[in-house]
Amino acid sequence: MSLALVRTRALEGLAAPEVTVEVHLANGLPAFSLVGLPDTEVREARDRVRAAIQSSQFEFPQRRITVNLAPADLPKEGGRFDLAIAVGILAASGQVAMERIGALEFCGELSLNGDLRPVRGVLAAALAAVRAGRGLVLPAGNATEAALAQRAEVLPAASLLAVCAHLNGHTALMRPPEASPPAAASPALPDLADVRGQLQARRALEVAAGGGHSLLLFGPPGTGKSMLAQRLPGVLPPMSEEEAIEAAAVASIEGSFDVRAWGRRPFRAPHHSASAAALVGGGAVPRPGEISMAHRGVLFLDELPEFDRRVLESLREPLETGAITISRARRRAEFPARFQLVAAMNPCPCGHHGDPQHPCRCTPDQIARYRARLSGPLLDRIDLVVEVPAIAPEALVRSPAGETSAAVRARVQVARAAQLARQGCANADLPAGSVEQYCQPDPGGEALLGQAMQRLKLSARAYHRVLRVARTLADLAAAERPGAAQVAEAIQYRRSLDSR
Repeated sequence: MSLALVRTRALEGLAAPEVTVEVHLANGLPAFSLVGLPDTEVREARDRVRAAIQSSQFEFPQRRITVNLAPADLPKEGGRFDLAIAVGILAASGQVAMERIGALEFCGELSLNGDLRPVRGVLAAALAAVRAGRGLVLPAGNATEAALAQRAEVLPAASLLAVCAHLNGHTALMRPPEASPPAAASPALPDLADVRGQLQARRALEVAAGGGHSLLLFGPPGTGKSMLAQRLPGVLPPMSEEEAIEAAAVASIEGSFDVRAWGRRPFRAPHHSASAAALVGGGAVPRPGEISMAHRGVLFLDELPEFDRRVLESLREPLETGAITISRARRRAEFPARFQLVAAMNPCPCGHHGDPQHPCRCTPDQIARYRARLSGPLLDRIDLVVEVPAIAPEALVRSPAGETSAAVRARVQVARAAQLARQGCANADLPAGSVEQYCQPDPGGEALLGQAMQRLKLSARAYHRVLRVARTLADLAAAERPGAAQVAEAIQYRRSLDSR
């Protein structure tokens, strides 16, 4: 009777809980039992592991093999356990030395010829292995991704044979050379200088970037709403290393990690036919949705009223909490969702309400029904509502080129730096309990805000959001406290769609 213990990692949201692979060999009729709540992909590892061991010129034990994936109450899915199971069988049968196994974790899918194939979620596993003080043996295709985890001892391997040669002391696996995370690529992001006119919308875009605020652009078709939204990533400040790790970890779990996108803020623009599961995440095995893929970046929803109402309502909690919890009958997972919402919509079904060049064909009742597709609670969570009016062709030709994205980004970076130094987060992320402490206006601004609360009947949430926006305006102006001018501009952004 022989027993071997090998450690690996499962996936549960952004976490990578430890899994111990216990391999037991006993006398009896040859059999291969796999227990510990495995799904179909994990159960199929029996055939992959047997073929990989034999193809690597090792002997597959003709004994009663029991593999337990502990803890037994944690669901296991995917092919990531193949390597750990194979190493455990070889160690239990005496074909691989066990001395080095205790200091390592193993993760990877095996092909039938013994080669190692990349798996998703390796960055989360590498971060967890660092905290546990162990090295991580993984497929060579995942080495660049895992190396992003600081202080990680990454040992990439091309095949099961290479892993066994390392464990037996014949040919050591070589660690990838230590290198700092790759610098953010500088793709040709759309420049704000391309936008002619629309001074108010450009100003709102700068304010949104300066404090991380949500933004709704509305106006007739062809006035530049999508064009403005696509230029927001170009004026946002660079990601910190912690933010880049978070965004990369989400992409790794979803299986779309690309090292060339390191340090680049995500920009997600799902079609209005997207389902609630596609937007917030879901599935029998919970996977991140668009709001999590946009973590620390921008989520752009074009043609906002065309989204299903239930889909839009599912955004309400993540906009407040910055996270989404997906619960299923047997699974529960939490994903980060600290995204910046930018939405665009037409003022009416035909799109020309308020356009002096094109008469509107919609009745007041049709316009009201169209705008009613956006609930009050959802609109209450949007900080800036800005009209993007139609511009006459002659005015468009005469309009000079505006400021470049680089010039706007310089001001935004100064404002964000002041916020991080003052409170440790962007103004939009300030908890309600800290708003009064950091966003208190001067006496003139306080009096103006009190009048607006009574006249506009603002909710407590809207009151706090006005203060956050006013604080951002003060940061952009390098003012110590929000004054009456900043409060007045912040209130202007809170005007309802019905008043425009």
